Amino acid sequence: MIEYWDLYDHARKPLGRTHQRGVPLKEGDCHVVVSVWTVNQNNQVLITLRSDQKELFPGHWENTAGSVMKGETSLDAALRELREETGIEVSSDEISYLGTVLKVASFVDIFLVRKKMNPDSIRLQKGETTAYRWVSYDELKEMDRQGKLAFPLFAPFQEAIAKL
Repeated sequence: MIEYWDLYDHARKPLGRTHQRGVPLKEGDCHVVVSVWTVNQNNQVLITLRSDQKELFPGHWENTAGSVMKGETSLDAALRELREETGIEVSSDEISYLGTVLKVASFVDIFLVRKKMNPDSIRLQKGETTAYRWVSYDELKEMDRQGKLAFPLFAPFQEAIAKL
């Protein structure tokens, strides 16, 4: 299935154009990505292991994330990505927006879900992830230090948590 994104300038003003995933973005164009951090009743953070078949960061751990599709809000995308990648269903009142980080060609909207759940209830998305773990905040920091996390994803999370 071909995916399309809405495009924005670096001030997050809509450009009125869409972009096909997989085609390089033009300089100055941005799209929106969501980053969802899920924390259970034991204050453990959910991370998933990227498939070895992934082009970027194969075999690295990550949180739930993905691009916002054409016509979709970042909240809708966060709820969709969480459901698709982990099987976790939450309503819009169970998820909190923490902030946005501007990367080179994307705005990353960071969300937090705090939910009581069975630690073994995760359903992984085939082709995307191969395993999951619940880790403490300190374990996550150590994994970041060791280079086991995909993308530079932990620093924006730390910045967003500091704002709470």
